Order: sequence, then C-alpha cells, then structure tokens
Amino acid sequence: MVTIIAAVGRDGAIGRGGDLVFHLRGDMRRFKALTTGHTVVMGRKTFESLPKGALPERRNIVITRNEGFTSAGTERAGSLEEALRMASGEEVFVIGGGEIYRQAIDAADRMELTVVDADSSDADTFFPEFDATEWKKTSASEPMTDEKSGVSYSFVCYCRI
Repeated sequence: MVTIIAAVGRDGAIGRGGDLVFHLRGDMRRFKALTTGHTVVMGRKTFESLPKGALPERRNIVITRNEGFTSAGTERAGSLEEALRMASGEEVFVIGGGEIYRQAIDAADRMELTVVDADSSDADTFFPEFDATEWKKTSASEPMTDEKSGVSYSFVCYCRI
C-alpha cells in the first residue's frame, strides 16, 4: 500500500522556502499517528527540512541522485521506483516534497490529505493536480480550527478507484 500524506491549501500550496506552509498541531499529531511503525519515503530537500533528522520509529528512505548521501537513520534510493522496491510488501507513506508527490501520484493507492481552508500567496511548492475520476473520497472529518493560527482544516482520505 502506497499512501501520499500532505497538508494542502485551497490553492494547492504545500511549501515555502524549504518548509511547510501550514504548521497545524492537529495535522502533525495525525501525521505521527499514521506514519509511526511504517516506512516514509521523501526527497532529499524534505529530509533536510526535518528539524531533528530521520523520523523516529519509522523506516526513512530518502530519494536523492547523490550516491554519497548518508545520514543516520536513513536509507538512500536513487529514484521513487527504487524506494518503492526497497519497501516492497510494506505500508509506505510518501511525505514529500512536490516533485516526489508528482512522481508518486500514479503509484499511490491512497491519499491522506489535510485540506487547509487557506491560501498562501508566497508558497513555492504545490501539490500536484490529480484526476478526481480516479479517486473516491472515503472519509472526511468535520472542520477543525488550529488554536495557534486560527486556520480551519479537515482530514480527507481518498482511495484509488
């Protein structure tokens, strides 16, 4: 099972200057709950944006063309296809960034999205558009409000038809 997990603004915004656009406590808790104990696959830039390096209690696979890349708690893959082969038979969460999401959208079985009711005028990274006829919304939470930012969001799960 390959699952894409992301927090996405109304305008598709996911990143700005190598960081997330939206820092929502509820989203972070959900991300940890869903991914702990599983494999996470990410691009090098996403890995470098993690404040403490490899995510604990998860197998971390970093996609980079740099054959010399090493970092504690990670494995290197030269491509998304290689990363998915390495994790064959495991539940895999693709956690970014934008280019990795674009590559993974056709391989994904499920998308766990935090749909944020906000735009970001200075975003520089966006979630890829996807063909809604290939996906079925299987669940959606009631809207919630982040206490710190006041931003409204919902958790939405899509499964490939």
